[in-house]
Amino acid sequence: MKLRILGCGTSSGVPRIGNDWGDCDPADPRNRRTRASIAVESDDVRILVDTSPDMRQQLLDADIGCIDAILWTHDHADHCHGIDDVRQLFHARGTPVPGYGFAQTMASLRERFAYAFFGRDGYPPTIDGHDLPDDLTIGDVRIRHVAQPHGNIFSAGFRFDCGEQAIGYSTDFHLVTQDMLELFAGVDIWVIDALRARPHPTHAHLQLTLDAIGQAKPGRAILTHMDQSMDFASLAPTLPPGVEPAHDGQVFIL
Repeated sequence: MKLRILGCGTSSGVPRIGNDWGDCDPADPRNRRTRASIAVESDDVRILVDTSPDMRQQLLDADIGCIDAILWTHDHADHCHGIDDVRQLFHARGTPVPGYGFAQTMASLRERFAYAFFGRDGYPPTIDGHDLPDDLTIGDVRIRHVAQPHGNIFSAGFRFDCGEQAIGYSTDFHLVTQDMLELFAGVDIWVIDALRARPHPTHAHLQLTLDAIGQAKPGRAILTHMDQSMDFASLAPTLPPGVEPAHDGQVFIL
């Protein structure tokens, strides 16, 4: 499998509007973060997780022009507001792109972006929406999920298995549940939310994330959804072995 970090920033990205870099060194390109998203690929399929507001540029930078399916973690703006650019993926496929999320996520997306799911004014639908089944297989990739507490909603955490390889993606949560630890236990790579050092009401802070990594024991852990307080070069040397900050455009091949 191949994992690509399309974006590893928080909802406002880094820098924030106003050229606000916070504690991040603007001279280090690893600190320029678009909104959080990944792509997972196997020999058979390519799967996109979330349609961030930066999706168009993310896919251009990654030279990705075709997607076999989209998974949504939840319906917050920084994870879905690039949905209009699915049109170009639809044109590349010639058929609507299959999209999956929790039932409440899909209901919200269908209401807010009805034209993408049902078409309008002679334009065809671009997304074939589905509620997530308990266990999903797309091509040669098995996908399982877990509900993650995220403020007053739940986001979906995903585990991707292909052969003997496993990738976990777990963003937008503020509590770590036993179900989360069980799903992500022993994965080869766990991409996991670490918004900042200070606690946050709806996101994981660094120590909470490190504690979860210590319990799940992935082969490697990659920190994502980081804000402008998380300078890459300052943060990296402080992390335990096997844990590192993500940066946009990073690729891992298992």
